[in-house]
Amino acid sequence: MLIEDELRTRWEQVLPRQPELGEELIKRYAEPHRHYHGQDHLLAVLEAIDRFATSDHDLFLVRLAGWFHDAVYEIPERELTNEEASARLVVRRLQPAGLEIEDINQVARLVRLTTTHQVGPGDADGELLCDADLVVLGGTPEEYARYVAAVREEYAAVDDERFWSARLEILDELAATQLFRTGRGRKLVVQARANLDAERAELRQRLGLPEPDDA
Repeated sequence: MLIEDELRTRWEQVLPRQPELGEELIKRYAEPHRHYHGQDHLLAVLEAIDRFATSDHDLFLVRLAGWFHDAVYEIPERELTNEEASARLVVRRLQPAGLEIEDINQVARLVRLTTTHQVGPGDADGELLCDADLVVLGGTPEEYARYVAAVREEYAAVDDERFWSARLEILDELAATQLFRTGRGRKLVVQARANLDAERAELRQRLGLPEPDDA
């Protein structure tokens, strides 16, 4: 219950006149199939947003995007991706809350960025949200291992080979990108690269695939 109390406190700092919406989101992140994308992840993202933010960022809107970025998390995904469904939830829930349409559209746009974490030049708010969402990559090897195990548990219905193949494809795409863009986020790059490279090598070994340089 302590984490829920912390999340409630943080929600009150964002939209104090919308407690019902805050409770809905907290409940969503407590869904039993969320072994990684749950309340702990939400809190970690919100903490990272605050830690990485500077005066260049619209902290109010990025915090809202942090709250909504995994608000919908279905396994398997339905007709929409989880990110698109979460972005549409932004519009449905924030319009009645009285936010300006420009702000609502910005929050929805930020949520959609977490599909690929590819941010265009000059998009400071997008950089902040994506860095916060990926902060787990820069954890200690033990923290990273717990993250990988939790994600695997979310996809327990998928057989090993299919999961490993899909996971490796995602990691290879991620490793080819600039992982962190904010000034404070970039301090995590070395550890994040080490974690990604170690997991990618392990997955290639499991799948009997050559290392990229040998391919």
